[in-house]
Amino acid sequence: MAKQRDLLTFEVDGHTITALLAAPAEPTGKPLIAALHGGTYTARYWDVAGSPAGSFLDIAVAHGHTVVAFDRPGYGGSTALTPDANTFAQHVELLNEALAQAVERLAADSVFLVGHSIGGMIALMIAAGRPGIPLIGVSATGMGAVIPSDGAAEALGSLPADSTVDLPYEQRDRVMFGPEHTYRAEGVRQAHESYAPTPVRELVQAPKWPKEHLPSLAPEVRVPVHHALAEFDALWSSGPENVARFAALFTAAPFVDASVARGTGHCIDHHILGLSTQLRQLAFAEECAHWAARQKSENKN
Repeated sequence: MAKQRDLLTFEVDGHTITALLAAPAEPTGKPLIAALHGGTYTARYWDVAGSPAGSFLDIAVAHGHTVVAFDRPGYGGSTALTPDANTFAQHVELLNEALAQAVERLAADSVFLVGHSIGGMIALMIAAGRPGIPLIGVSATGMGAVIPSDGAAEALGSLPADSTVDLPYEQRDRVMFGPEHTYRAEGVRQAHESYAPTPVRELVQAPKWPKEHLPSLAPEVRVPVHHALAEFDALWSSGPENVARFAALFTAAPFVDASVARGTGHCIDHHILGLSTQLRQLAFAEECAHWAARQKSENKN
Protein backbone atom coordinates (compact mmCIF):
# COMPACT_ATOMS: atom_id res chain seq x y z
CA MET A 1 0.00 0.00 0.00
CA ALA A 2 1.31 3.47 -0.93
CA LYS A 3 2.57 5.59 1.93
CA GLN A 4 0.73 8.70 2.96
CA ARG A 5 2.71 11.75 1.89
CA ASP A 6 1.90 15.41 2.19
CA LEU A 7 0.38 16.83 -0.98
CA LEU A 8 1.33 20.26 -2.27
CA THR A 9 -0.68 22.21 -4.84
CA PHE A 10 0.62 25.00 -7.06
CA GLU A 11 -1.35 27.25 -9.41
CA VAL A 12 0.45 28.27 -12.59
CA ASP A 13 -1.26 30.30 -15.36
CA GLY A 14 -4.61 28.64 -14.74
CA HIS A 15 -3.10 25.17 -14.41
CA THR A 16 -2.82 23.10 -11.24
CA ILE A 17 0.44 21.28 -10.52
CA THR A 18 0.47 18.82 -7.63
CA ALA A 19 3.44 17.32 -5.82
CA LEU A 20 4.31 14.87 -3.07
CA LEU A 21 6.34 16.25 -0.17
CA ALA A 22 8.65 14.12 1.96
CA ALA A 23 10.80 15.77 4.62
CA PRO A 24 12.95 14.91 7.65
CA ALA A 25 11.57 15.69 11.10
CA GLU A 26 13.92 18.65 11.51
CA PRO A 27 15.51 20.98 8.91
CA THR A 28 19.07 20.00 8.00
CA GLY A 29 20.14 22.74 5.62
CA LYS A 30 20.73 20.24 2.83
CA PRO A 31 19.58 21.02 -0.72
CA LEU A 32 15.93 20.65 -1.60
CA ILE A 33 15.51 17.82 -4.11
CA ALA A 34 12.94 18.40 -6.85
CA ALA A 35 11.98 15.21 -8.69
CA LEU A 36 10.28 14.74 -12.08
CA HIS A 37 8.88 11.34 -13.08
CA GLY A 38 8.86 9.76 -16.53
CA GLY A 39 6.08 8.69 -18.86
CA THR A 40 3.34 6.27 -17.70
CA TYR A 41 3.96 7.13 -13.99
CA THR A 42 2.77 9.68 -11.47
CA ALA A 43 4.97 11.30 -8.82
CA ARG A 44 4.51 8.01 -6.94
CA TYR A 45 7.34 6.71 -9.13
CA TRP A 46 9.69 8.10 -6.49
CA ASP A 47 7.89 6.26 -3.67
CA VAL A 48 8.38 2.72 -4.98
CA ALA A 49 10.74 0.63 -2.83
CA GLY A 50 12.84 -1.26 -5.34
CA SER A 51 15.25 -2.36 -2.62
CA PRO A 52 14.53 -3.37 0.99
CA ALA A 53 16.08 -0.02 2.03
CA GLY A 54 13.03 1.83 0.72
CA SER A 55 12.07 4.23 -2.05
CA PHE A 56 13.99 7.22 -3.37
CA LEU A 57 11.89 9.42 -1.07
CA ASP A 58 12.78 7.22 1.90
CA ILE A 59 16.51 7.22 1.11
CA ALA A 60 16.70 10.97 0.45
CA VAL A 61 14.83 11.87 3.65
CA ALA A 62 17.00 9.48 5.67
CA HIS A 63 20.00 11.45 4.41
CA GLY A 64 18.50 14.77 5.46
CA HIS A 65 16.90 16.01 2.25
CA THR A 66 13.44 17.41 1.73
CA VAL A 67 12.00 16.14 -1.56
CA VAL A 68 9.24 17.62 -3.71
CA ALA A 69 8.14 15.09 -6.35
CA PHE A 70 5.99 16.83 -8.95
CA ASP A 71 3.18 15.33 -11.00
CA ARG A 72 3.90 16.45 -14.55
CA PRO A 73 0.95 17.91 -16.49
CA GLY A 74 -1.71 15.26 -17.10
CA TYR A 75 -0.60 13.05 -14.22
CA GLY A 76 -1.87 12.78 -10.65
CA GLY A 77 -3.70 15.96 -9.73
CA SER A 78 -1.93 18.12 -12.32
CA THR A 79 -4.02 19.68 -15.06
CA ALA A 80 -4.02 17.77 -18.34
CA LEU A 81 -2.98 19.64 -21.48
CA THR A 82 -4.73 19.42 -24.81
CA PRO A 83 -2.77 17.33 -27.33
CA ASP A 84 -1.58 20.37 -29.29
CA ALA A 85 -0.40 22.11 -26.12
CA ASN A 86 1.24 19.01 -24.65
CA THR A 87 4.83 19.84 -25.55
CA PHE A 88 7.98 19.41 -23.51
CA ALA A 89 8.49 23.18 -23.73
CA GLN A 90 5.12 23.71 -22.05
CA HIS A 91 6.03 21.19 -19.34
CA VAL A 92 9.22 23.16 -18.73
CA GLU A 93 7.31 26.44 -18.44
CA LEU A 94 4.71 25.10 -16.01
CA LEU A 95 7.07 23.03 -13.88
CA ASN A 96 9.66 25.79 -13.76
CA GLU A 97 7.12 28.14 -12.18
CA ALA A 98 5.80 25.43 -9.83
CA LEU A 99 9.38 24.74 -8.78
CA ALA A 100 9.97 28.43 -8.10
CA GLN A 101 6.85 28.49 -5.92
CA ALA A 102 8.06 25.39 -4.04
CA VAL A 103 11.45 26.99 -3.40
CA GLU A 104 9.76 30.06 -1.95
CA ARG A 105 7.19 28.11 0.07
CA LEU A 106 9.83 25.81 1.59
CA ALA A 107 12.44 28.58 1.97
CA ALA A 108 15.03 26.50 0.15
CA ASP A 109 18.55 27.92 -0.19
CA SER A 110 19.56 25.43 -2.89
CA VAL A 111 17.93 22.96 -5.26
CA PHE A 112 19.13 19.69 -6.75
CA LEU A 113 16.95 18.65 -9.69
CA VAL A 114 16.35 14.94 -10.40
CA GLY A 115 14.50 13.57 -13.41
CA HIS A 116 13.86 10.09 -14.75
CA SER A 117 13.26 9.26 -18.44
CA ILE A 118 11.01 12.01 -19.89
CA GLY A 119 11.37 13.72 -16.51
CA GLY A 120 15.14 13.71 -17.11
CA MET A 121 14.63 15.45 -20.44
CA ILE A 122 12.45 18.09 -18.80
CA ALA A 123 14.96 18.51 -15.95
CA LEU A 124 17.81 19.16 -18.38
CA MET A 125 15.67 21.61 -20.35
CA ILE A 126 14.92 23.49 -17.12
CA ALA A 127 18.61 23.54 -16.20
CA ALA A 128 19.62 24.76 -19.68
CA GLY A 129 17.19 27.66 -19.35
CA ARG A 130 19.06 28.90 -16.26
CA PRO A 131 15.98 29.12 -14.07
CA GLY A 132 15.64 31.83 -11.46
CA ILE A 133 16.10 29.41 -8.58
CA PRO A 134 19.25 28.47 -6.60
CA LEU A 135 19.92 25.39 -8.79
CA ILE A 136 23.16 23.66 -7.84
CA GLY A 137 23.01 20.52 -9.98
CA VAL A 138 20.90 18.09 -11.98
CA SER A 139 20.62 14.31 -12.24
CA ALA A 140 19.04 12.76 -15.34
CA THR A 141 18.52 9.00 -15.39
CA GLY A 142 16.74 6.62 -17.75
CA MET A 143 17.46 8.75 -20.84
CA GLY A 144 20.49 9.46 -22.96
CA ALA A 145 21.94 10.17 -26.38
CA VAL A 146 20.89 7.17 -28.47
CA ILE A 147 17.55 5.40 -28.95
CA PRO A 148 17.55 2.20 -31.07
CA SER A 149 15.56 2.73 -34.29
CA ASP A 150 13.75 -0.57 -33.81
CA GLY A 151 13.31 -0.46 -30.02
CA ALA A 152 10.37 -0.14 -27.63
CA ALA A 153 10.54 3.67 -27.60
CA GLU A 154 9.88 3.85 -31.34
CA ALA A 155 7.01 1.37 -31.00
CA LEU A 156 5.37 3.44 -28.26
CA GLY A 157 5.90 6.59 -30.30
CA SER A 158 3.96 5.13 -33.20
CA LEU A 159 0.66 5.04 -31.26
CA PRO A 160 -2.09 7.52 -32.29
CA ALA A 161 -0.69 10.91 -31.28
CA ASP A 162 -3.84 12.48 -29.86
CA SER A 163 -4.84 9.53 -27.69
CA THR A 164 -4.19 8.56 -24.09
CA VAL A 165 -2.94 5.03 -23.57
CA ASP A 166 -3.23 2.90 -20.45
CA LEU A 167 -0.86 0.01 -21.10
CA PRO A 168 -1.47 -3.34 -19.35
CA TYR A 169 0.84 -4.09 -16.42
CA GLU A 170 2.47 -7.02 -18.20
CA GLN A 171 3.32 -4.90 -21.23
CA ARG A 172 4.73 -2.09 -19.11
CA ASP A 173 6.75 -4.45 -16.93
CA ARG A 174 8.53 -5.91 -19.96
CA VAL A 175 9.78 -2.42 -20.83
CA MET A 176 10.41 -1.01 -17.36
CA PHE A 177 12.13 -3.93 -15.63
CA GLY A 178 15.31 -5.87 -16.31
CA PRO A 179 15.84 -9.63 -15.95
CA GLU A 180 14.01 -11.38 -13.13
CA HIS A 181 17.06 -11.46 -10.83
CA THR A 182 17.26 -7.64 -10.87
CA TYR A 183 14.02 -6.83 -9.02
CA ARG A 184 11.76 -7.89 -6.16
CA ALA A 185 8.15 -8.93 -6.56
CA GLU A 186 7.27 -6.26 -3.96
CA GLY A 187 8.96 -3.61 -6.07
CA VAL A 188 6.89 -4.60 -9.09
CA ARG A 189 3.69 -4.56 -7.03
CA GLN A 190 4.40 -1.06 -5.76
CA ALA A 191 5.33 0.10 -9.26
CA HIS A 192 1.87 -0.93 -10.43
CA GLU A 193 0.41 1.52 -7.90
CA SER A 194 2.39 4.35 -9.53
CA TYR A 195 1.42 3.57 -13.13
CA ALA A 196 -0.93 5.99 -14.91
CA PRO A 197 -2.57 6.54 -18.29
CA THR A 198 -0.22 8.41 -20.60
CA PRO A 199 -0.76 11.11 -23.23
CA VAL A 200 0.73 9.60 -26.38
CA ARG A 201 1.96 13.05 -27.47
CA GLU A 202 4.84 12.80 -25.02
CA LEU A 203 5.70 9.27 -26.15
CA VAL A 204 5.92 10.63 -29.69
CA GLN A 205 8.22 13.46 -28.63
CA ALA A 206 10.59 11.35 -26.51
CA PRO A 207 12.35 9.37 -29.29
CA LYS A 208 12.99 12.62 -31.18
CA TRP A 209 14.44 14.43 -28.16
CA PRO A 210 18.09 13.28 -28.46
CA LYS A 211 18.36 14.73 -31.99
CA GLU A 212 16.02 17.71 -31.72
CA HIS A 213 16.97 19.07 -28.28
CA LEU A 214 20.00 17.45 -26.66
CA PRO A 215 22.80 18.83 -28.91
CA SER A 216 21.68 22.45 -28.46
CA LEU A 217 20.66 22.38 -24.79
CA ALA A 218 23.54 20.35 -23.34
CA PRO A 219 26.15 23.12 -23.81
CA GLU A 220 23.77 25.54 -22.05
CA VAL A 221 23.73 23.56 -18.79
CA ARG A 222 26.10 25.37 -16.45
CA VAL A 223 25.61 23.32 -13.28
CA PRO A 224 27.11 19.89 -12.53
CA VAL A 225 25.41 16.95 -14.25
CA HIS A 226 24.87 13.40 -13.00
CA HIS A 227 23.69 10.75 -15.45
CA ALA A 228 22.88 7.03 -15.29
CA LEU A 229 21.49 4.58 -17.84
CA ALA A 230 20.35 1.08 -16.93
CA GLU A 231 22.43 -1.90 -18.01
CA PHE A 232 19.26 -3.64 -19.25
CA ASP A 233 17.44 -0.57 -20.60
CA ALA A 234 14.75 -1.57 -23.11
CA LEU A 235 14.32 1.97 -24.47
CA TRP A 236 17.85 3.40 -24.75
CA SER A 237 21.25 2.24 -26.01
CA SER A 238 23.10 2.09 -22.71
CA GLY A 239 26.55 0.84 -23.66
CA PRO A 240 29.48 2.67 -22.02
CA GLU A 241 30.32 4.38 -25.31
CA ASN A 242 26.85 5.96 -25.47
CA VAL A 243 26.99 7.04 -21.84
CA ALA A 244 30.33 8.72 -22.59
CA ARG A 245 28.86 10.29 -25.73
CA PHE A 246 26.06 11.82 -23.66
CA ALA A 247 28.44 13.17 -21.00
CA ALA A 248 30.74 14.77 -23.57
CA LEU A 249 27.96 17.06 -24.78
CA PHE A 250 27.83 19.00 -21.49
CA THR A 251 30.79 21.20 -22.28
CA ALA A 252 29.83 24.06 -19.92
CA ALA A 253 29.06 21.91 -16.86
CA PRO A 254 31.66 22.28 -14.10
CA PHE A 255 31.79 18.48 -13.82
CA VAL A 256 29.86 15.49 -15.14
CA ASP A 257 29.41 12.04 -13.58
CA ALA A 258 27.96 9.52 -16.05
CA SER A 259 27.79 5.74 -15.69
CA VAL A 260 25.90 2.53 -16.43
CA ALA A 261 23.59 1.47 -13.59
CA ARG A 262 24.50 -2.19 -13.39
CA GLY A 263 21.87 -4.79 -12.63
CA THR A 264 18.89 -2.56 -13.45
CA GLY A 265 16.25 -2.09 -16.15
CA HIS A 266 14.82 1.18 -17.48
CA CYS A 267 13.16 2.22 -14.20
CA ILE A 268 16.42 2.08 -12.27
CA ASP A 269 14.86 3.13 -8.96
CA HIS A 270 12.51 0.14 -8.91
CA HIS A 271 15.30 -2.45 -8.98
CA ILE A 272 17.27 -4.00 -6.15
CA LEU A 273 20.43 -2.14 -7.20
CA GLY A 274 18.50 1.08 -7.71
CA LEU A 275 19.74 1.93 -4.24
CA SER A 276 23.29 2.19 -5.63
CA THR A 277 22.26 4.88 -8.10
CA GLN A 278 20.19 6.71 -5.48
CA LEU A 279 23.16 6.86 -3.11
CA ARG A 280 25.33 8.12 -5.97
CA GLN A 281 22.77 10.84 -6.68
CA LEU A 282 22.78 11.95 -3.04
CA ALA A 283 26.58 11.90 -2.92
CA PHE A 284 26.62 13.98 -6.10
CA ALA A 285 24.20 16.45 -4.50
CA GLU A 286 26.70 16.85 -1.66
CA GLU A 287 29.46 17.55 -4.19
CA CYS A 288 27.23 20.09 -5.91
CA ALA A 289 26.51 21.81 -2.60
CA HIS A 290 30.25 22.07 -1.92
CA TRP A 291 30.87 23.42 -5.44
CA ALA A 292 28.07 26.00 -5.08
CA ALA A 293 29.36 27.18 -1.70
CA ARG A 294 32.86 27.60 -3.13
CA GLN A 295 31.49 29.54 -6.11
CA LYS A 296 29.56 31.82 -3.79
CA SER A 297 32.63 32.45 -1.67
CA GLU A 298 34.81 33.21 -4.70
CA ASN A 299 32.22 35.58 -6.15
CA LYS A 300 32.18 37.53 -2.87
CA ASN A 301 35.93 37.97 -3.10
